[in-house]
Amino acid sequence: MDQTLIANISAGLQAPLPGREAQYKMAHAVRRQYPPPPENARIACVMPLLYPREDRWHIVLIERMSSNNKNDRHSGQISFPGGKLEPEDASLLAGALREAEEEVGVHSRDIQVLGPLSDLYIPVSNFLVHPFVGKIDYTPEFIPQPTEVKSILEIPFAHLLDPQNVSQGDLRVTPQMILKRVPYFAFEQHMIWGATAMILSELLEVTTRGSDGSH
Repeated sequence: MDQTLIANISAGLQAPLPGREAQYKMAHAVRRQYPPPPENARIACVMPLLYPREDRWHIVLIERMSSNNKNDRHSGQISFPGGKLEPEDASLLAGALREAEEEVGVHSRDIQVLGPLSDLYIPVSNFLVHPFVGKIDYTPEFIPQPTEVKSILEIPFAHLLDPQNVSQGDLRVTPQMILKRVPYFAFEQHMIWGATAMILSELLEVTTRGSDGSH
């Protein structure tokens, strides 16, 4: 298995992160108008997790269960394994590892943590999200958490690096609201947009930066 991609990501994560500008490349225009996170923002941790399948590196995303709860602003969306930091979590990283194990069934002891990405505030749910990039060296048998995960998406990392799979479109986010010209990654029938796309955007920039050695 070619380790070049992992080496590039690791190198990119050791340098100063590209941060907001990289995130904004896959953000709707209104995102730039949002205020910084408030002091009462809730803390969440997510795990972009890479693994080998058929001699290619993949990344795992989840399709969340649809909910009738009007307060669940992420119902049915595509996201990374992750969730709210719990009191028993010893650190932000511990929360990300726990959530990955709970939501997709990958043992946290098997995950090699490559490093953190920039945090990202999600105003609609008042979460400040902390991403940690991890990898495992084997092809896992994912076990979706039945109450929260509708399906698991296994995406070749090269698919995300291909500009032909980046697009824009109108997106209905509520029965009353349509966002115009939303950037998204297209994968099969799915639109990967919002915070997940913004975190992926920084990860992709870190990856390509690490490959050319520039900081």
